[in-house]
Amino acid sequence: MSKTGASTEVRQFTVGEDDDGIRLDRWFKRHLPQIGFGMVSKWARTGQVRVDGKRAKPDDRLETGQVLRVPPGGETPGGRKPKPRRELTADEIAEAHAMVIKETPSAIIFNKPPGLATQGGSKTTRHVDGLLDAFVDDEDDPRPRLVHRLDKDTSGVLLVAKTPGSAAHFSKRFSGRSARKVYWALVVGVPAVLEGTIDAPLAKQPGSGGEKMHVDEENGALAKTKYRVVDKAGHKAAWVELEPLTGRTHQLRVHLAAIGHPIVGDGKYGGKDAFLTGSVSRKMHLHARRLRIDAPKSDGGGKIDVTAELPEHFAGSMEHLGFDLSLSTAKPLNFDPPERTPAEKKQAARQHAKQYRKSRKGERRSRGPAAQGKLGKKSGGRPARKTAPKKDGRR
Repeated sequence: MSKTGASTEVRQFTVGEDDDGIRLDRWFKRHLPQIGFGMVSKWARTGQVRVDGKRAKPDDRLETGQVLRVPPGGETPGGRKPKPRRELTADEIAEAHAMVIKETPSAIIFNKPPGLATQGGSKTTRHVDGLLDAFVDDEDDPRPRLVHRLDKDTSGVLLVAKTPGSAAHFSKRFSGRSARKVYWALVVGVPAVLEGTIDAPLAKQPGSGGEKMHVDEENGALAKTKYRVVDKAGHKAAWVELEPLTGRTHQLRVHLAAIGHPIVGDGKYGGKDAFLTGSVSRKMHLHARRLRIDAPKSDGGGKIDVTAELPEHFAGSMEHLGFDLSLSTAKPLNFDPPERTPAEKKQAARQHAKQYRKSRKGERRSRGPAAQGKLGKKSGGRPARKTAPKKDGRR
């Protein structure tokens, strides 16, 4: 967005690519939040706000390159005040920039360390949101915005939108579940089923003040998690790759505890059983390893695809338990696989048939030669009952 003029004069704004397709009233909410909806509606009715010289309504959609005429003043008691910028220390600015693993025209992607909250709350004054002013060079520049969250003790990929338009774009991808996320976790014990989907509705646990979730089959919200055991350390622990198909609070933590394999270090949901003896850290071992999401037009389209390295305590536990990181490609379990050539498809079909015959070989042997030689008998050894043919020749 570019602009000319001052608040005491008629102002003109050129619609930027980031605002393409936005409603006129939403444009004001983004760029002139101190002007309330009532004032925008009044200006529209009286023809004082115009788009390319023509009268406009609050629900009209804007296009890149159009010029908005905005009359002077308009600040109302109901209008929002821009959020004041916080002065950061040199150490806070350095901390913010040290977390960055990728930056695009629309987004900043962090590798959030464990122990740092994503957003402020009761008694929480140190958080990622409080460090975002480190990426604002001019007071007229938009402040980066959070579009998804990670628990305080969960590390890994955290995407922040750089503009209001990209924030709307990414928020739709996260809420629409088209964004693909992969988490790594160390869990206590080894799941009996090495790959599958945990389907367990979740709700806030009564008496916890909303701070804790639990499985609630009757009243819980839909919650599904795909998982795969990548490797195991005897019966002591397992390295699990997770993909949440829904986005409930503490979903991965509750689901793994619900199947009897809490995340190592997650005392909130696993109790004392969530901690291993020896050199394994007592911190929580849950890491947002990878994110793949559609990029907005301002990035030229395509995909944003980022991977975050493990924090020190997690990497140390993996080494202590003897896990080889190359065993995982960190690809979400339901990413579209690469297209195979006809020869590769044929080879895969042969391999599948070979494995099927091999699995049936033991079954045939267990029946014994007598059962294999008498096709007219059932598996119990008794003759199969014959039925008279029907009139039309069918049995």
